[in-house]
Amino acid sequence: MIAFFAPGFAWIWAAIRPGSVVGALALLLGIGAPFTLGCTHPQLTSDGTGGTPGTPLDGGVDRPGDAPRDTGPSRGPTPPQPGVRFPFPQNRMSSGCIYPTGYRNEDVVAAYAQWKADTVTAAGAGGHLRVKRPRDPGLEADSTVSEGIGYGMLIAVYMGDADAQHLFDELWKYEQLHRNVNNLMDWNISADGSKALGTGGAGDADEDMAFALIMADRQWGGRGSLDKSYLDYAKEQLANIWAHEVVDGKLLSGGDQGFDWHCVNISYFAPAFYRVFAKFDHVDAGSAGWEAVIKTVYDTIDNALDPAKNGNQRNQSNGLVPAWCDSSGPPNSTCPTGATHYQYDSCRTPFRIGLDACWFGTAAARTYLAKVSGFFNAIGASKIVDGYALDGTPQPAFAVDGGQSAAFVGPAGVGAMSVPAYQSFVDQTYAAVATRKLLVGGTYYDESWTVLSLLMMTGNFLDYTAY
Repeated sequence: MIAFFAPGFAWIWAAIRPGSVVGALALLLGIGAPFTLGCTHPQLTSDGTGGTPGTPLDGGVDRPGDAPRDTGPSRGPTPPQPGVRFPFPQNRMSSGCIYPTGYRNEDVVAAYAQWKADTVTAAGAGGHLRVKRPRDPGLEADSTVSEGIGYGMLIAVYMGDADAQHLFDELWKYEQLHRNVNNLMDWNISADGSKALGTGGAGDADEDMAFALIMADRQWGGRGSLDKSYLDYAKEQLANIWAHEVVDGKLLSGGDQGFDWHCVNISYFAPAFYRVFAKFDHVDAGSAGWEAVIKTVYDTIDNALDPAKNGNQRNQSNGLVPAWCDSSGPPNSTCPTGATHYQYDSCRTPFRIGLDACWFGTAAARTYLAKVSGFFNAIGASKIVDGYALDGTPQPAFAVDGGQSAAFVGPAGVGAMSVPAYQSFVDQTYAAVATRKLLVGGTYYDESWTVLSLLMMTGNFLDYTAY
């Protein structure tokens, strides 16, 4: 539930709970707040204030291309508070991307509250917390996937308050209960926590957890309630990923159980994360190793869209990538699920590639996003369905009678943030996702992607290592 306060009482609430998300919003909405309302430069300066660029905290550097914005509603960055370097909201916007007109931090808070209420539980979590799948089509009710733990850790670190840190720590402790011989979480766990319904790591989940741990080191520092520091755990996770899920030092694979160049899930690729991993993975990879993985990302995307390499799938201009394919281009139906169209995995691709465009200005990311964003912009936000053949023919899974999935609409909007001509489309996708009603793909999945998309579209899904 969101609480709204008259301005005169905002400071009282902030004083009572200075570390809370609502407290941070109260500071932003209160009279006499200790910083100027309106958008400030996305750089935290050495004196602890937001705004004018200055000496970065802890020797960080200004993100190239970041610039001031003035979009109307009250904005961060919220100044650091004891134990929290980046309290919500931050609203640090890259000048290389556009953002929804008049976005509202309250939309994020509302989506976060709904996601927590519907999916976070202590039941079956072995004394900790987990993210359950309560009403997701075709899945065991209330089971947990490693993907959901990764999403939960990302969401928690960006909300950032003391309650979110507790959630973050307890999700990671749950992960520790369900590790395999490679020290990576088995991907599917029963509701009561007694057994693995699916064994082996999942590359996307494991990389999300690693990135979240690095962000936790920047957000909170130290170790919270864990037995080792966030950074130590991040480095261990990176070492395990590199040893068991990166094929030939070049390909982030589907997991640690026999995946190779012939069975690739493009939606697992997170090139923006890999650029950050290179700063911390001193064990096996380092900068050269992760740069090779990034090259494979864009080579594989190019192959998957090249009619001369993919069997003429007629997707060269629409950017629709298959769920599973050979790295050389052709879709591969022998991979897990057998799906080769643009579906509930593929739909995440514009989000992950969008991070690389907004955070790092990567030209290859913008080239891909121009294609897929052009396709969805032509359709219109309200007409996006939850599945397409690679040639762009609608192939909905659950989206009937006008229903929609946030997992498709939100990432499509994030991808379009790199194309200034699509401002109206970005506004429309944001408005649709902010309703918190695009749930045809299931409570867990669509509510997770509602929060993740809103975080990115409000300038709150960030690479903290840049500040």
